[in-house]
Amino acid sequence: MFAGPPPVSADVVVIGGGVIGVCTALYLARAGQSVVLLEKGRIAGEQSSRNWGWIRQQGRDSDELPIMIEALGRWKELAGETGVDFGLRQGGVTYFAESAKQLAGYERWTAHAQSVGVDTQILTAAETAAMFPQMAKPMVGAMVTPSDMRAEPWAAVPALAGIAQRAGVRLVENCAVRMLDIQAGRVVGVMTEQGLVKTDTVVLAGGAWSSLLLRNHGVDIPQLSVRESVAATHPLPDVHAGAAADNRVAFRRRMDGGYTLSPAGVAELFIGPDAFRAFRKYLPQLRQSPLGQTYRPSSPKGFPDAWDTPRRWSGDDITPFERMRILDPKPDMAQLRRLVRRFQTRFPSLPQVRLKSAWAGMIDTLPDQVPIVDHCAGIPGLVIGTGMAGHGFGIGPGMGRVLAALVMGDAVGHDLDRFRAGRFADGSAVRLETVV
Repeated sequence: MFAGPPPVSADVVVIGGGVIGVCTALYLARAGQSVVLLEKGRIAGEQSSRNWGWIRQQGRDSDELPIMIEALGRWKELAGETGVDFGLRQGGVTYFAESAKQLAGYERWTAHAQSVGVDTQILTAAETAAMFPQMAKPMVGAMVTPSDMRAEPWAAVPALAGIAQRAGVRLVENCAVRMLDIQAGRVVGVMTEQGLVKTDTVVLAGGAWSSLLLRNHGVDIPQLSVRESVAATHPLPDVHAGAAADNRVAFRRRMDGGYTLSPAGVAELFIGPDAFRAFRKYLPQLRQSPLGQTYRPSSPKGFPDAWDTPRRWSGDDITPFERMRILDPKPDMAQLRRLVRRFQTRFPSLPQVRLKSAWAGMIDTLPDQVPIVDHCAGIPGLVIGTGMAGHGFGIGPGMGRVLAALVMGDAVGHDLDRFRAGRFADGSAVRLETVV
């Protein structure tokens, strides 16, 4: 769809064709910059097309929430510019409370959300039952944010890329950036498999691959990637028009009449060299939620943190980014079959729930579950936007605008102190905010 070759130079090079990279490139172009976006595979080929499709303010970290509020408005604006119906709908997001303790946690978050203008509400058990009359399992209550939205990510991000292209962004698929060209200590270009692109500014939005590229330049961030499996059902009668989750099942209504299903709160970490290296940074997260993820002994061949993945190479070498154009993990089908049974049990009035398709994605995450959005202190000219922790799709337009402002030296409009790249090396305590 977006063929090369790349240009010989640009004001800004964006590495990564996911939602963060696409939106950053779009807002940079609108600021008058000549921008080239380089993607090793295809636009939205990885997590940006594999996520749940939730566009939610609900449950966000307090420092992310203002950017997410901005993103919600930008989604509405951009959807009208695409000329594509990618399923953007305002159906709300609901989190069910299965205990009084869980509901109390929701109440605390709701108080904060309401203080910044978000329309989150707490529902009683009776109100929850009235909103979900077909649900068999009684709940203590729920938290709901009616203004939250949903969309079909595999259609939405390419539609945004179309806007970026019309704004003047040069998008080039199947063109891996092998490494940065650094002279006198700062960025002067990027070395790609198709040649050198001269630039003095690079935005790294490489998702699960970001830390691997950085490590080749001696920059260490404690980013890991976890697998989440997702499934789509065949069309079903309507049990809810939005998105919702309890402690075991997350579901969202789809444009095709089915539901996107995923196990709630279940992530799988493939253990590799980076996992061992970053172990101490993740101790607070492990202590807070020791059963929050499952562990696999090693990554499949070619994955970013696989034992056999190279960590060093030159600009003339074939790199891991070319050897694996699209990170396409296999879903855990046994887990998804259990998920279907649970969804059927939740809504016994439904006819037989049948899987239409299944997939998985690798989610880039950091020890405090919020991203790095910052200039790279060790490499002037490099801006990092990574570690979106599964939140990237929803927050993408807001975070893209923020990253573009950061590149331009403009006021970003938000406090980015929490997202500093150096927070993991300067002795700062890891701060976790967990709602679900």
